[in-house]
Amino acid sequence: MPFGRGRTRGVVVDVVDAPPTGVDARPVEKVVHELPPALVDLALWLAEYYGSTPARALELVAPVRPARRKEQTPPGERQSLEGEAAPERLSDDQAAAVEAVVGAMDAGRGHFLLYGPTGSGKTEVYLQAAASALERGLGTIVLVPEIALAPQTVGRFRARFGDSVAILHSGLTDAERRDERERIASGEARVVVGARSAIFAPMHGVGLICVDEEHDPSYKQESDPRYDARTVAAKRAALEGAVALYGSATPRPESWERLERLELRERLGAKLPPVRVVDLRREAGYPLSAPLLAELGRIAESGGKAILLLNRRGIAPALHCRACGTTFRCPHCDVALVLHRDGRLHCHHCGHFEPEPEECPVCRSTEIARIGAGTQRLERELQAKVPELELIRLDADTAANPEELAGALRRFRETDRAVLLGTQMVAKGHHFAGVELAAVVDADTGLGLPDFRAEERTFQLVTQLAGRSGRDAPGRVLVQTFQPDARPLTLAANHDVPRFLADELARRRELGYPPFRHLVRVVATGPDERGPAALLEELKSGLGADALGPAPLLRLRGKHRAQLVSKTDEPRRVAARVAQLLSAAAPAMSKAGVTAVVDVDPQSL
Repeated sequence: MPFGRGRTRGVVVDVVDAPPTGVDARPVEKVVHELPPALVDLALWLAEYYGSTPARALELVAPVRPARRKEQTPPGERQSLEGEAAPERLSDDQAAAVEAVVGAMDAGRGHFLLYGPTGSGKTEVYLQAAASALERGLGTIVLVPEIALAPQTVGRFRARFGDSVAILHSGLTDAERRDERERIASGEARVVVGARSAIFAPMHGVGLICVDEEHDPSYKQESDPRYDARTVAAKRAALEGAVALYGSATPRPESWERLERLELRERLGAKLPPVRVVDLRREAGYPLSAPLLAELGRIAESGGKAILLLNRRGIAPALHCRACGTTFRCPHCDVALVLHRDGRLHCHHCGHFEPEPEECPVCRSTEIARIGAGTQRLERELQAKVPELELIRLDADTAANPEELAGALRRFRETDRAVLLGTQMVAKGHHFAGVELAAVVDADTGLGLPDFRAEERTFQLVTQLAGRSGRDAPGRVLVQTFQPDARPLTLAANHDVPRFLADELARRRELGYPPFRHLVRVVATGPDERGPAALLEELKSGLGADALGPAPLLRLRGKHRAQLVSKTDEPRRVAARVAQLLSAAAPAMSKAGVTAVVDVDPQSL
């Protein structure tokens, strides 16, 4: 449209017969492209629910498309692993689940939790339901929590549906993303697989939305608009008259409490492997205890594969002076610096780095200790102690390129005597034959976090990793910990998901946490400690008694922070009230250099 002296792109959200009084109507110069009406409604709802703006929300459904320069092959061909043929028959539980989903699809609505142990065949239910949707002329959107899971999922869907599968995630180039969106909008691609942004695929006639590994916190966007793709999936399904199907072996308490359950009771093939908890208080070796080295030695000698989880990057998560007790911290973020293989200390929050010191800057002592271990140190120790094994590391440092990621996973699948080691990426959804050993190198890394979901996350991570082992042969699982009696670990060792969720729901009901109430979090940031706290005190007085805080947070990128958390049954009303109060405080905030963000249904505190 002509706008002032220039031209600008807009999104039509409503059409009226005549312009408002006093408004000069101008002609539209060009329609760039069209969107499904439900996507526009979805964006406007998202802006309101998450306290964002219509412009930012509409950018999610109508991103700018770069001009075409050349033809290129679809990314799904390069970024997928080989799939597998359909089974001769479904299990009784799988057949019942497919029947329930297809019945709801025909009725035009339904929200289900597909629950079953790892290896119980949830993906096959997605595939069969997607085939039924296609038979009815309807499309399917399949969400995975991370790009690392896309190659295997895309491969499985391409094996059934060929080139009608499109892929959408942030690892694509702008040109690839444009091409895939065009294939989806034209109807050429009727199945979309991708990470959280794929929920905004410009597909007409959506019949099914599958959210795989629905427990994963990666579905929450951490920048404005701070949407949760799981909640957005439910809203889009409601707008489209589609079915939302959430799958997990370790569901969130929220889903367990709220959704109709479809249960796959038995693992297909081999039974769930036994879990051995290794008490690190009684073991000398760290990060590789004697029991873990013995298991790895068996694989080096007899063949097989292993997956090792250590949910920290780098060589050592902290450096500590033995003489004066100083821990080396980021000067901007108040967090410990992590030693990496390049010989530098890195901040995983702001990117600051500095050389590894030879002496303590406080007391000049040379007695500097490396505390804990990260994936790079684990890789180095494995190279030294079991050199016969091929090591494939998967973490944020190695998985930035989607094609390299697919290549690493393909190499692990095709190599005998291989170890896949990495952060939480290795515990999610991967299905590889011949994995005899799964090990959690340090199960304590998440238990000490100051977050009411810390035990839930630890339970999910350990249970999920255990499920990577023994899918087609007897498997073994080792969990190394300094807290062998911790509730999440003892229940994970017994694969007791219902008991953990029952306990967790009882605790949350008592404390007023989700799913029984919603949380709205406000984080204020400023150049000194007083500004953020003062702003949040003012907000608290305007919000009422259900707000907790303000509480100080660690500095980030040189800025002081504090947070206020509200427990509420009306998150939209609270978010709107916060926006109103922040708008009124804007001049004072600007003068003090203070900013604030609102996060509805935050996934971490």
